[in-house]
Amino acid sequence: MKSFAKIGSVFLAVSLVAGLSACSPASSSANPASASNQKVTLTFWNNYTNDPQHIMADTITEWNTKNPNIQINASATENNAYKLKIKTAIAAGNAPDIIYTWAGGFTQPFVQANKILALDSYLNDGTKDKMLTGALTNITYDGKVYGLTYNQQAGALYCNTQLFDKNGVKIPTTFDELLAAVKTFKSKGVTAMTVGEKDEWPGMWYFDMIALRETGAQMSLDALNKKASYNQAPFADAAGKLQDLVKAGAFSANVLSETRDQSVAEFTQGKIPMYFSGNFDASMIDASSLKGHVTAVKFPTITGSKGVDTEYLGGGADALAVSANSKYKDQAVQAIKFLAATYSSRMYLSGGGLPEWKYDDIDESKIDPLSKQIMSTIVQGSTGSVPAWDLYLTGNDAQTHYDLVQSLFGNQITPQQFAEQMQSKVNGNS
Repeated sequence: MKSFAKIGSVFLAVSLVAGLSACSPASSSANPASASNQKVTLTFWNNYTNDPQHIMADTITEWNTKNPNIQINASATENNAYKLKIKTAIAAGNAPDIIYTWAGGFTQPFVQANKILALDSYLNDGTKDKMLTGALTNITYDGKVYGLTYNQQAGALYCNTQLFDKNGVKIPTTFDELLAAVKTFKSKGVTAMTVGEKDEWPGMWYFDMIALRETGAQMSLDALNKKASYNQAPFADAAGKLQDLVKAGAFSANVLSETRDQSVAEFTQGKIPMYFSGNFDASMIDASSLKGHVTAVKFPTITGSKGVDTEYLGGGADALAVSANSKYKDQAVQAIKFLAATYSSRMYLSGGGLPEWKYDDIDESKIDPLSKQIMSTIVQGSTGSVPAWDLYLTGNDAQTHYDLVQSLFGNQITPQQFAEQMQSKVNGNS
């Protein structure tokens, strides 16, 4: 889940929060304080050790001020340490009342172990109407909702319009045009694309996006859910398309030794025309000398494939869940409705993420241009999304995926070997 460790988390609108405190009724015996004015304290664990704009802290303070009888006691732990801490606590039955989690595969084992509260009976108060279409998709398991997302990702192809214009190259809308652009830039001595493949997860974003274009969202999701095989032509074709880019010279010769930070620096310094990454890089690009000279566009389509340009790599990422063992389930659900809605919009305003809650009252002039462009051209009107695979894959499967994609970049395996090994190593059979 390295890609999600890179995301800052921050969002908007107190107006969105109005009315969110209502919950569907639950028995007072399951929630000792629900039938009285007894003061309760909800424990909340998260990974917000870096909260430079104090969005997390300020939102919790706001809740505690407005709800003197339901106080939140938050504890933050560094990202990687947090993952181990929360897994251990949940397994031991010592989870906090409110759990910061990642949608997709990270939360799924907790749900399967009956450690997370299903929220469906609490969401019939209009909460779903306040959320964007698809906001709950990645946190829904076997038809039930187990958390509220507040931040989502969306992959975008960032294009330096100055370099495109200078070299007389058209921004590509198809994969054939992308390969042509790569070759034209190369003929002019320009490396067309950048990726920090030493860190592995950035290259995964490239493959997962190409796979989405080859397979369509449903086939990718079916494979990630072990309902379909990776050893199918569209996945092998996606691996072949990635190697086509490598062989065409899209990336530098030392692609396997460059870090993500180095690759981002090359792009923001105006040396590289194209960079595929998540919306989490938008505010950084807008803050660089490239501001006003970068456009964020949909990744090119592949002729004859099952994928369409209205599907994107991303979707719900950060989420808040309630422990099934909490003594104060009603109050915890009430709190996460407020927290999720408030984080969602404040993060969008700060440039730290894309919202999962409606934001009609937001002042969009305050949003960085690339984030706004990604939201309007890639997310809004979309027909489907697939998370970056390391969000969905569990255990060591994400690392296996990283390693196999890196082998594609290094031309160390064939596309067919990639598909076969993804199936045998991740889905457990050939």
